[in-house]
Amino acid sequence: MAITKIHAIQATVHKAVNYICNPEKTDEGILISSFGCSPETAAFDFKFALSKTKQSDPNKAFHLIQAFMPGEISYDEAHRIGVELADKLLEGKYSYIVSTHTDKGHVHNHIIFCAADNVNHEKYHDCKQTYRSIRRLNDELCRAHGLSIIEPHRKSLSAGAGRGKSYHEWQSEQSGTSWKVKLKNAIDEAIEIADTYEDCLNLIRSKGYEIKGESLDKNAPKYISFRPLDRERFVRGSERSLGADYTKERIEERIREKGLEPPKKRVPFPTRKKNPVKDYSSKKLIDTTEEKFAQSPRLKHWVDIQNLKIAASSYSAAGSISELEKQIDAKSVLAKTARESLVETEHQLKDLGQILKYAEQYKSNRIYHIRYQKSKDKDRYLRQHETELLLHDGAENMLKRLGIDTKNLDVEKLRSDYNTLYSKKTELQKTYKSAEKERNILAQKLNNINLYLEQNHHSATNLKSVIENSTSL
Repeated sequence: MAITKIHAIQATVHKAVNYICNPEKTDEGILISSFGCSPETAAFDFKFALSKTKQSDPNKAFHLIQAFMPGEISYDEAHRIGVELADKLLEGKYSYIVSTHTDKGHVHNHIIFCAADNVNHEKYHDCKQTYRSIRRLNDELCRAHGLSIIEPHRKSLSAGAGRGKSYHEWQSEQSGTSWKVKLKNAIDEAIEIADTYEDCLNLIRSKGYEIKGESLDKNAPKYISFRPLDRERFVRGSERSLGADYTKERIEERIREKGLEPPKKRVPFPTRKKNPVKDYSSKKLIDTTEEKFAQSPRLKHWVDIQNLKIAASSYSAAGSISELEKQIDAKSVLAKTARESLVETEHQLKDLGQILKYAEQYKSNRIYHIRYQKSKDKDRYLRQHETELLLHDGAENMLKRLGIDTKNLDVEKLRSDYNTLYSKKTELQKTYKSAEKERNILAQKLNNINLYLEQNHHSATNLKSVIENSTSL
């Protein structure tokens, strides 16, 4: 399992890079990788990329931390996953450095990437949507590497819309020991029973909680606070801490709303209409081997009817089991082929993105190199334009290492090739996702049929007659 958090860097990029690349924390620099820059010149590389964008927000870079559960992963594998996350998230557009630290009780990666991309010269937009994308990509990588993940928590009406849960809070909730969950349950129960706000507070106190700031007067504290008797600190009844339904104003409002609820009116039974035929094939067959079905014949009969509906719908949609197996094989081949092409295209995009970045860097700073060569006072010129000269030399060395002829650089051609590849990648993603989705649907139908045959001791040859002769559908 890996958890992530991210924050912007607005000042000292070189200090942040120096910290994450500390040899004492990274196995003497072995656990460091980079793209579109090097740890030694990252501040200069980022500055050049930032100079190409017209957007004026102060963010120079972003620092992403990816932490793993203790004992679940090795340092080398964690580093590979960190690079994979950076590649998938940044798509070969942003320069980055990935380092894996070995100095803590848990393995964790640091990823620092430039706030401006090297292709379209746009700034990275850090918001809830992009963070959700990071979480999704992180979870996909964890599944692919056989690591556990934190399952997404569905927010209730009383849940706050602010920050996410800490790992400790999530773990506590899974084991049913979260004191915040117990507190909210106690408040909910008190609201259901109490007729007044004061009665509600007394009921909460009777459950073992200390309360302060509960007054609704204008001069009272802004927040009500609760503390279990076995804890040192209070927790605020605020949207951020407990959720919007647990402020003192909302608690009082919920009690009033309960009293204003009109008695339920008898609703006349509607005229029965002919129900449309439902598609049950997307549902999973119910396992009837549990003891509760053996103890309740009526429940077992109802489940048998549901399972027959599911099996019948799955069989009707397929035509035959052999045809269904052929369709699954065809979709599997399509998904595999699209996936392989997608991975290859992503690698090509990463390589081309790096070439494009260094080509622009070389072209923009070439004039400083020429003037330096012609300068009569080279030391003085070097002091004045050290950054530009470093960027030129670094870009020239990287382009030669990548096998690019610097004399015939065509930046626009490189950019056009990149955009073509990116369009190809987008189409391959659609094809892969569509084929994978259809394959899963077909596999579910086949699984439904096979389970039904197994549970009811039917053969494939008489399944059709069983479905046609059934009057329960």
